[in-house]
Amino acid sequence: MALTKEQIAQRIAKEVKDGYYVNLGIGIPTLVANFVRDDISVEFQSENGILGMGPFPFEGEEDADLINAGKQTITALPGASFFDSAMSFGMIRGQHVDLTILGAMEVAQNGDIANWKIPGKMVKGMGGAMDLVASAENIIVAMMHTNRAGESKLLKQCSLPLTGVQCVKKIVTNLAVLEIKDNKFYLLERAPGVSVAEIEAATAGDLVVEGDIPEMKF
Repeated sequence: MALTKEQIAQRIAKEVKDGYYVNLGIGIPTLVANFVRDDISVEFQSENGILGMGPFPFEGEEDADLINAGKQTITALPGASFFDSAMSFGMIRGQHVDLTILGAMEVAQNGDIANWKIPGKMVKGMGGAMDLVASAENIIVAMMHTNRAGESKLLKQCSLPLTGVQCVKKIVTNLAVLEIKDNKFYLLERAPGVSVAEIEAATAGDLVVEGDIPEMKF
């Protein structure tokens, strides 16, 4: 059975290690903060100028002055700090972020990512994603495996305008966990109840399947 957005975030939370500084992109990535283990210390950074984001607030406890880069209300953990965009992007460009988690419209098998523009639709610009993909050493993409028309979003080459080139290392979709290496998608895990054949059918890029592929564990 395909994962929900919350389950994608829950699986990605397992990739977060103790002591990490983590940037969460807009969309599914913002949910990751809700699922990080309680026994590790992690600092979540948002490009609009906060270090120390907590999980989303409960209904009725929102503070309109506390928002993430996607303009969603958030919580701040004890010891959180607030700063301007110049310092925020200095942290990103200075490679002080250990893990970047982004959403995507398309990912190519060489690690290219397209996540900012659909032709014909008005957009304000690429935003901070271009700095994140240019500076980050460790990028995980959270996305749906196919679009609403059922077409694969894991491609040989991206058709949409690129955000970054050869930068994505790992992808977690509603169907699978995949690693990019040797210009191919390597299947690491599959969603519970989802067959390898279903993943192969939903992947337009070159997919490598080695041995018995385990189901994801949460």
